[in-house]
Amino acid sequence: MNARAPPVSRALLWLLLAALAVVWFANLEHRKLIRPDEGRYAELARHMAASGDWLTPRLNGIKYFYKPPLQYWATAGAYSTFGMTHWTTRLWTALTGLAGILLTGFVGWRLYGARVGLYCAAVLASTGLYVALGHLNTLDMGLTLFMTGTLAGVLLAQRNEASITERRLWMHVAWASAALAVLSKGLIGIVLPAAAIVVYMLFERDWRLLLRLHVVTGSLLFLAIAAPWFVMVSLHNPEFFRFFFIHEHFERFLTPVHRRSEPWWFFLPIHAVGFLPWLLPMIAGLLGAWRVEPAQTGFRPARLLAIWTVVIVVFFSLSSSKLPSYTLPVWPACALLTGIALSRVTPRLLAWQIAPITLLSLIAAAGLAWLGLSGGLQRLAGDEARAVMYAGFAKWILAGLLVMLAGSALACWSALRGRITGAVIVLSAASLTGWQLLISGHDSLSPSTSAYHLVRQISPQLARDLHAGTPFYSVGVYEQTLNFYLRRETTLVAFRDEMDFGLTQEPQRWIPSLDAFDPVWRAQPVAFAIMPPAIFDTLTQRGLPMLVLARNPHRVIVRTLP
Repeated sequence: MNARAPPVSRALLWLLLAALAVVWFANLEHRKLIRPDEGRYAELARHMAASGDWLTPRLNGIKYFYKPPLQYWATAGAYSTFGMTHWTTRLWTALTGLAGILLTGFVGWRLYGARVGLYCAAVLASTGLYVALGHLNTLDMGLTLFMTGTLAGVLLAQRNEASITERRLWMHVAWASAALAVLSKGLIGIVLPAAAIVVYMLFERDWRLLLRLHVVTGSLLFLAIAAPWFVMVSLHNPEFFRFFFIHEHFERFLTPVHRRSEPWWFFLPIHAVGFLPWLLPMIAGLLGAWRVEPAQTGFRPARLLAIWTVVIVVFFSLSSSKLPSYTLPVWPACALLTGIALSRVTPRLLAWQIAPITLLSLIAAAGLAWLGLSGGLQRLAGDEARAVMYAGFAKWILAGLLVMLAGSALACWSALRGRITGAVIVLSAASLTGWQLLISGHDSLSPSTSAYHLVRQISPQLARDLHAGTPFYSVGVYEQTLNFYLRRETTLVAFRDEMDFGLTQEPQRWIPSLDAFDPVWRAQPVAFAIMPPAIFDTLTQRGLPMLVLARNPHRVIVRTLP
């Protein structure tokens, strides 16, 4: 550790925490919901809050057993308490993301000291993928927090200086966190931590660790938290067990049933970009994990962090279903390893690790500016509407790049002057701000990613004619963000997709074909529908009477003729 580094003051820590909270929560309301995930999870929680049924998750009123309900419960509770808004939709994700940063910093502090804790928190708070998923309504951040809680519990319980009471307390924290992870996203919440611990025991030949895990009382606590919902939902829905445990776990992993097959190296570029601007220090920390405690006997936390990272990445790399967010649970472990590496880095080496970020920011900013000035954005867009959206987004990206350029240059200069803590804080602040600008700017694309603008166009007609009993059909498509803005379900027509299982259980909840839809539409005195332009053209050629209320390149909203 740098001997010249002064101690971290408590006042500085409180100031940094306050600044982090302000920047972290600043843009939750700013952006419209984007499809598919934000709309899907907003609707699951909306239906739960509206119906009062907190047991059986339903998407668009249709049984939906893909994931457990912890985040739905939290978001439905936020809706019931604060109302349905963009920020309440994203509140759980943002809170769990911030809690993950604080927990990671706390673990770093308890294991390696206050300065390492500060570095770990600063790194995690400013890596690209973590910031992005901390502000999107998906399930991965909640899972990451509770899997990190499991990791933290094991690390703090098994450290060599822990007392018997501390070991018992932290191991039960680990078991409780694993239960909440399972309620967040399924069996991976317990399977992956268990796999990492087993691999650690194999490498270290530390078989006595198994005796220190409090398996009996921990398992009872785990079951007391996780089991009740699974039991009750299975009793009320006998079809749940096979779909959730067999289809959504084993078939998802072993087969391409979800059509998300990617090459084995898929996560490598995700990590390379997603861990910016700390990629080089992170690689140094991961490679150096085996050397951090070379002469230490007993438990070696850095090695468990490295094994945790490798086990999770390898597991999802072998899976037949891959999405960029799947390996997010390794981010806190990587941040801890990065914080350890930063505490041991020389000023010159840190400057060399930061310099590529300055260069990349300069090249990207210059390239984006040239693309705008040369008319390249317009050519990429292909039409005027997209060109306006791209130009708006480009301004936000350029602002973020300029912040990153200035911040990384200042951090590099600070490192060369021997001020490592100052360099880490400056780079973290610049990166968090830059990523937040990019995330906020994505709302420029919302006319093509959200139903918000379509619903706003027809709000006078909806206020006048859309009542509780008025049908609203989703024809040949399910627009994931529509229900949130309509505050109601729609009736699916000739479309099943991810609701195939639920519709098999409750076939009365949809209309299976356009031919069956035709007489139903004609018989309605007032009805609305949303559909892709191609289906609109097909129905128009059939002579179906429809009045166009709003349209964009992707969707058309119509109503019956007055």
